[in-house]
Amino acid sequence: MTITNQRRSTGVQPNVTEPLKQAVAGTLRGIAGPLARELEVTFSNDRPSLTDERARLPEPPRRPSPQDIAVIRGNADSMALRLAVHNKAVHQKLAPEGAAALEAYNAIEQARVEAIGARRMSGVGANIAAMLEDRYHRGNYAEITDRADAPVADALALMVRERLTGLKPPAAAEKIVSLWRDAIEARAGKDLDRLTGNIDDQFAFARNIRELLASLDMADDANLEPDDSDDGDQDEAQGEEESSDGEAQQSSDTEQARIDAMDASSDDMEEGTSEADDAPSGEIPEESESSDAEESGTARNPPQANAEEWRGPVYKAYTTRFDEEIAAEDLCDADELTRLRAYLDKQIANVQGVVARLANRLQRRLLAQQNRAWEFDLEEGILDPARLTRVIIDPFQPLSFKFEKDMDFRDTVVTLLIDNSGSMRGRPITVAATCADILARTLERCAVKVEILGFTTRAWKGGQSREAWLQAGKPQGPGRLNDLRHIIYKSADAPWRRARRNLGLMMREGLLKENIDGEALDWAHKRLLGRPEQRRILMVISDGAPVDDSTLSVNPGNYLERHLRGVIEEIEGRSPVELIAIGIGHDVTRYYKRAVTIVDAEELGGAMTDKLAELFEESHGQPQQGSRRRKRAG
Repeated sequence: MTITNQRRSTGVQPNVTEPLKQAVAGTLRGIAGPLARELEVTFSNDRPSLTDERARLPEPPRRPSPQDIAVIRGNADSMALRLAVHNKAVHQKLAPEGAAALEAYNAIEQARVEAIGARRMSGVGANIAAMLEDRYHRGNYAEITDRADAPVADALALMVRERLTGLKPPAAAEKIVSLWRDAIEARAGKDLDRLTGNIDDQFAFARNIRELLASLDMADDANLEPDDSDDGDQDEAQGEEESSDGEAQQSSDTEQARIDAMDASSDDMEEGTSEADDAPSGEIPEESESSDAEESGTARNPPQANAEEWRGPVYKAYTTRFDEEIAAEDLCDADELTRLRAYLDKQIANVQGVVARLANRLQRRLLAQQNRAWEFDLEEGILDPARLTRVIIDPFQPLSFKFEKDMDFRDTVVTLLIDNSGSMRGRPITVAATCADILARTLERCAVKVEILGFTTRAWKGGQSREAWLQAGKPQGPGRLNDLRHIIYKSADAPWRRARRNLGLMMREGLLKENIDGEALDWAHKRLLGRPEQRRILMVISDGAPVDDSTLSVNPGNYLERHLRGVIEEIEGRSPVELIAIGIGHDVTRYYKRAVTIVDAEELGGAMTDKLAELFEESHGQPQQGSRRRKRAG
């Protein structure tokens, strides 16, 4: 029986991505060797990550294209090689101080790890190249024009990869490499050349990295000659590494067979898988592995008694001179807004019907609460036919009456705060704009005012704020180091028909950049506090934790997230504003008390209408007391 016949007879849709997941997981364990026997391999829309117990890979789209498959395999191969040829003890022993130096050290080591696999297996090299191209494309690195905005750690890692494998940087990252190449080659070209001879010796390679960083004035030129104890540690570490390398080499034939099997399984999935799915397969992390950051941080910082109690430096902005609060119509001319709105209308053709049905259902529920409320068992009013049976059964029972009352439906305003970061590009931002558009129209019919706001930054990697900081001599602890852009798509008092065109701005190329959620949430909250309505609701739509590379490169790693938690705690604990959040492929329930996480952007319309309906139903006003007398019991 064919799959088609099974589908018709049982009604069960086969999971076409399951063979791909099994093949990728098997390949990962095969390359990694014995260290990965107990490794749990999961697939999620959260950022890919690797720990000692779990490897989290991007969730494949429903109809994965060859490019989607290559990106997933590239992430798996990168993690497998990390387990096979990387020794944590050696890495931590020679790790430099300073955030910038450590970031570059981690990135170059990861380049070494991936280069080993690319040199041994051409298929692995192709997969990793696809992963890197996807990573830098999602990060909009091609738009960087200033060296101050180009991360030197990425440029170094790609130049080292080029030295070790002969492979050119990904097209999306050529710009950042070209901005740094001349300066790095002039000061540390010889150090780069020395790296090629030690690719299989992690200890010697790490020492070469430290010399390279010293030549670039990123780290101290410390005495890295090992003492006797170091020799012992090095021998032991190298022994473990050689064992891992041996296992990886012995399993190379098996690994290649599994890759072939994965190709076969992916080819057998469905006809037409060459078309890319609109929804992104998940956001790719920065160059340095999260596990490395955790390991290095653990090596230098003693564990806290209670991490939640540690607050760190007070949140601040280095400067607010370049921040921008702007209406959508002021960001581009009227003709372009009209064109972008027309483009949005074409994109939402398949989504609009589903969201409109959900919005109509919400409208009926709200109007029912506003217009229909009855008091029963009254001595006068309208005869209640539903209770006439009591009179027929017992003629001595008095007649029962009912009376329709007005609902105390409080004057309400709803703010939709939409994440306009780069990771929302594509299907998520299209669906978010569609849902905001239709819900604004729906709630307006129900006499509920709606405000639609967006938040992003004016530039990648810092903008004018970072330039001012650099000119001031890079003072320590600068705080938030990027230019905010807060966008007003629709004010609460503006009718939907007048603001409809503004939502097309979300389709503008280059608008979506970084996301600093804490300040955006505080901004939207303060706008709501100034409203005269009795009930104020704030709904946040986001697809990830706050990320701004410029800020995080010179502040603690949890700087933005800690501020976001503080703002949420203030609103939820002390404000009259009701706060709810929807995460797209990102678990927001760890931040917000009232939240929901959805896997696919297509679920956004249902989640928004359901959460709003729950809010109105759980605490809407009770009927007003009238002059009618209630029938006495008995």
